[in-house]
Amino acid sequence: MSSRGNLFIVSAPSGAGKSSLISALLKDQPSDMQVSVSHTTRQPRPGEVNGQHYHFVTVDQFKALIAENAFFEWAEVFGNYYGTSRTVIEQTLANGIDVFLDIDWQGGEQVKALMPEAIGVFILPPSKQELARRLTGRGQDSQEVIDSRMAQAVSEMSHYQQYDFVIVNDDFDQALADLQAIIRSQRLTCASQSYTHNDMLVDLLAD
Repeated sequence: MSSRGNLFIVSAPSGAGKSSLISALLKDQPSDMQVSVSHTTRQPRPGEVNGQHYHFVTVDQFKALIAENAFFEWAEVFGNYYGTSRTVIEQTLANGIDVFLDIDWQGGEQVKALMPEAIGVFILPPSKQELARRLTGRGQDSQEVIDSRMAQAVSEMSHYQQYDFVIVNDDFDQALADLQAIIRSQRLTCASQSYTHNDMLVDLLAD
């Protein structure tokens, strides 16, 4: 019997390295873990593939899905809707695949309310100075945008205590190893092992 997958909520302020850590974790495309593909009403950017990067839908389609209670969580951001499909995630977990939700703390709260067993992981930078250096180093934003993101980061980081695990991304390789350790530990819980090895346990405990 294959184990049911685990749902991981991964949150972090912009610049903490969350997306890089998830990408590194999945770079070999393991068949037993994947990042959730969100629905969105925004237009695809060059190179984005429907069903791979996002499920691109119209506003009317999105609102119909809201009415059907189809989302774990959803939000409107800068005039576009984004949502995480409840049905797709539940089917994926049932197939024994771990799913990672790359969402903010507000989305994480919505998911936890519907699935309390979801595992929350918060990624922190080692310091404000290092976070500012990473944001500035991208060379894509004005100082005004960077200042705004720093203020938003402080607000985001204030919610770290709502999560089950905290990783400080100072050394990237160590942070990745920490994330891998969290995933491994969840697969070794009593509940997970009891489900996976049910037949063996029945045999071992038989009179």
